[in-house]
Amino acid sequence: MSGQAGKLRVAVVFGGRSAEHSISCISAGAVLAALDPDRYEAIPVGITRDGGWVLPDPGLRLEIVDGVLPEVTGGTPVTLVGDPAFRGLLPLAGDEPRTELDVVFPVLHGAYGEDGTIQGLLEMSGLPYVGSGVFASAASMDKEFTKKLLAAAGLSQGEHVVLRDASGALRADPGLLDDAARERLGLPVFVKPSRAGSSIGISRVTDWAQFPEAVAVAAAVDPKVIVEAAVPGREIECGVLTGPDGGTPRASLPAEIRLRPGTDWYDFTAKYLEDAAEFDVPAGLTQAQTRAVQEAAVRAYLALDCAGLARVDFFLGVGPDGAERLVVNEVNTMPGFTPISMFPRMWAVTGVGFAELVDHLLAAAPAVHGARDRPAVDRDARA
Repeated sequence: MSGQAGKLRVAVVFGGRSAEHSISCISAGAVLAALDPDRYEAIPVGITRDGGWVLPDPGLRLEIVDGVLPEVTGGTPVTLVGDPAFRGLLPLAGDEPRTELDVVFPVLHGAYGEDGTIQGLLEMSGLPYVGSGVFASAASMDKEFTKKLLAAAGLSQGEHVVLRDASGALRADPGLLDDAARERLGLPVFVKPSRAGSSIGISRVTDWAQFPEAVAVAAAVDPKVIVEAAVPGREIECGVLTGPDGGTPRASLPAEIRLRPGTDWYDFTAKYLEDAAEFDVPAGLTQAQTRAVQEAAVRAYLALDCAGLARVDFFLGVGPDGAERLVVNEVNTMPGFTPISMFPRMWAVTGVGFAELVDHLLAAAPAVHGARDRPAVDRDARA
């Protein structure tokens, strides 16, 4: 251990270049607050919107204050060294010493964080880290390939169409979808950036005249856009954790999201800025329904080769044949850890409190990512 007095030195990395920068900051604030100072030496590491790594200024508040979202704007510039014999942070200016790390908790949402990019850097750096590896992170972040892998595993999917280079395609053909595709999808549809989260860039289209603008909004976040048919049903979520030794995953009790009257769908504002939804934690499901959701969540987790944790989102409704149908909507490999986030709330009612959840994830990180091709390190020789 490199921390003080035998403590585990944990870098909590947050912010980042994605549209989910502020949500990542809020999640990190909750994780940092949960770290027991008697067991951990916490190292907050912020990434600015333009990609600079910093040890943030002490006054940074990682919460929403008077409706203003937090943002990483300054601090001491550092970089994560890719040499596995170093395993830590190097100051980019001044005479500050390097900071050795034991484990990294990358509380990053969206592009350049949840999509396999930082996971690749951490693999090269020889550092154990919380969460899924490069492949699972990338596949789960891209809604197109999430759907393909889940379908291959026999998990039900809603109707959808993928638009590549959506901005260019939109300029060439404002309609984009032919009559057959529109008939297959029906209305309403949800137009989404393929690689984003927190409902950023998503539009609900109830008239095809709204479609070109919705595609433009999504394409401003990601050039690949996915158009999904609305799936009638209850919105159900379920958390999954890998065992502490990196072994068999287990599922939490599911939760349900119910929108208050006057709210059309669960968009960014409804999630974070308005009291627009009610949450049943746990969900009011039968034992058979609960078991089906938990089993499907673990199947989705394994199909995408996830590790550490994930939140699997479903629609529970009735299919065209009148039978109950469970449809996987998305898989989130780094779900929110904000005070209102469903992942920690689901595990709390399952019997795992927030601090215990963080402890579990940190304890599992070396088993999940810590053993592959890690050379023995003579730190004195590298000094």
